[in-house]
Amino acid sequence: MDNGATMHLAVSLFPGIADPSPGLEFSRLASFVQKAEAAGLDMVLLADAAPASGGGAANSPMPFEATTLLAALATVTSRIGLVAAASTIAQQPYNLARRFASLDIISHGRSGWNATMTQAPREAANFSRPEGFSPDDFRRRSEEYIGIVQGLWQGWDADALLFDQSGGRFHDPEKMHFLDHKGAFFSVRGPLNVARSPQDRPVLVLSGLSEADLDIAARTADVILLDGGPVEGATERYDDIRRRVTACGRDPNAVKVLTSVAPAADGKPAALADRLEKEFRAKSCDGFNILMPAQLSALDDFVGLVLPELSQRSLFRESYRGKTLRSHLGLAGGGGQ
Repeated sequence: MDNGATMHLAVSLFPGIADPSPGLEFSRLASFVQKAEAAGLDMVLLADAAPASGGGAANSPMPFEATTLLAALATVTSRIGLVAAASTIAQQPYNLARRFASLDIISHGRSGWNATMTQAPREAANFSRPEGFSPDDFRRRSEEYIGIVQGLWQGWDADALLFDQSGGRFHDPEKMHFLDHKGAFFSVRGPLNVARSPQDRPVLVLSGLSEADLDIAARTADVILLDGGPVEGATERYDDIRRRVTACGRDPNAVKVLTSVAPAADGKPAALADRLEKEFRAKSCDGFNILMPAQLSALDDFVGLVLPELSQRSLFRESYRGKTLRSHLGLAGGGGQ
């Protein structure tokens, strides 16, 4: 488990972050992620959004669907965590659980799912739900959805698959578990037809949280992304989340809280390092999610100028702890630590 001595760092890629020229788009994104890996960042978060009905500003240029991009990036990287956003409206929980379980095997235990508790405007109109969901229904449906996905991920014990050709036994039936879920919004039997993850299960990252969502996050999340704010309020918020996690019967260190930070376009490296150090040492979070500006070269500035400052202050590790995303984050079940 993580001792909390050094901060965790993620970087987010958003729609339109790179030049929209399709021919070089993947190579540019791959280069970006490889640079982040060389710097030892814990993970890259890949944003996604289904095209909004009706056009207009809600349609951001998105060169690739996020989980497809994750699969491609897994083939050109070996250590950095790869977290893709995926909508709970656009697909059924069984399909999403199977997709991320497959991605975790492809990436050798480096994948994660970023689920948002905020309903995207007009998204549901593209999936036979033109009226969308009420805020309460969306919250209850999302909680049920997440519970199904996590249940499916744990449908096979770690040693359930035997592949015993001589005995004709593919698996141990006692170590395969049906989900048999029947809820208000979904009915799912299970199990998945994908083996258990190399890191036990993909990492669940929750974002877009309101006050009413915090108990859901405390019960289910591995990582919580929060917007930045005054240090004093952030410290109180962090303590509150840890209390909620403990009240759910979980180790408070089982959930990592990352604060999203957007560096100023002309920010001085030492000033940004001072800001991150102040917030981290105040125990307002476990690390930061760096929101990259539109220029991919901004990563060069962060890696070349800010990270050395943080390393010099013993705030950032110099190498990866293990081979899986869970091991990078100091979470239980990391495998290969």
